[in-house]
Amino acid sequence: MYALIVPASTPFVLLATVMALSWWEDHILPTPPTEPGEAPAEAPFTPAAPARLPQLPNVDPALTREVAGR
Repeated sequence: MYALIVPASTPFVLLATVMALSWWEDHILPTPPTEPGEAPAEAPFTPAAPARLPQLPNVDPALTREVAGR
């Protein structure tokens, strides 16, 4: 019975480890200093016009009718 405790508890131990590391990263590690007046190095890319989608080819309605022999 005790042999089942380790395999059954492994996912919970891993989850607790990941949550603890996440908390440690958020609360303990220092954040990099940011200067309030610092402008971004590049302006964000904005396209001049929206991209046009390709048009589907026209299909002859006679070709799309179901075959009567089926």
